[in-house]
Amino acid sequence: MSEISLKKIYSGKVRDLYEIDDKRMLMVASDRLSAFDVILDDPIPGKGEILTQISNFWFKKLAHIMPNHFTGQTVYDVLPENEAKVLEKRAVVAKKLTPVKVEAIVRGYLAGSGWKDYQKTGSVCGIELPEGMQEAQQLPEVIFTPSTKAAVGDHDENISFEECERIIGKELAAEVRAKAIQLYKEAAEYAKSRGIIICDTKFEFGLDEEGTLTLMDEVLTPDSSRFWPADQYKVGTNPPSFDKQFVRDWLEQSGWNKKAPAPKVPADVIQKTVEKYQEALTLLTQD
Repeated sequence: MSEISLKKIYSGKVRDLYEIDDKRMLMVASDRLSAFDVILDDPIPGKGEILTQISNFWFKKLAHIMPNHFTGQTVYDVLPENEAKVLEKRAVVAKKLTPVKVEAIVRGYLAGSGWKDYQKTGSVCGIELPEGMQEAQQLPEVIFTPSTKAAVGDHDENISFEECERIIGKELAAEVRAKAIQLYKEAAEYAKSRGIIICDTKFEFGLDEEGTLTLMDEVLTPDSSRFWPADQYKVGTNPPSFDKQFVRDWLEQSGWNKKAPAPKVPADVIQKTVEKYQEALTLLTQD
């Protein structure tokens, strides 16, 4: 990553934030990849640019549902031209918001930690589901399964809706749930028409100065979601993925204990991951 003349205020698993002023910040998507809450040593070339383009596409497409972190400005408004040129596809000038302290996870299908939970308890995050469901099956209705926001390096923990209400308050919890489900349903319907099933996804919300709930961070990317190719979808099997699931599957079978440091991921797995990210962008955004 090139040098940026703004002050860095936060470095997350994938994104770095830089201060512009008290109302705006620059959000830069790196090529880092995190899996199981550990940042891997090997970056995925071009990933930050692809993810930013996918996010920006969805922010615009879903803007009628709720406000988002866009300010209407570009990197050229806040950086010298030589810096802006390098970052224009991977950086966004965003509003400074107060983050809502839960991860808003929405599931339309039974997979991942949801499937594991269901096998043990017959429910997902305390939400009872019908008996006899299979892996990757579409849920009878879309469900909201929040988790705590962990610090970098810690694991997010699934929580019940009641716990979510305790953390952020009843009114806000109800609004977060309603908006997250609405965003997911509309996006999932569109993606399906483009040959992608969005199994589940994670939204991040913030509050602006007036207390208005605002969509922020990244939206419906292969990092924050599980994307499946619709033509290879089959109930009872874990469908191949458009996202970092490739890397996750490789790590799962490597015998790694999911604590830092992660093992070195083979070049062909990284290459396949890049291709999958690119394919998702193309399918979603090409006219």
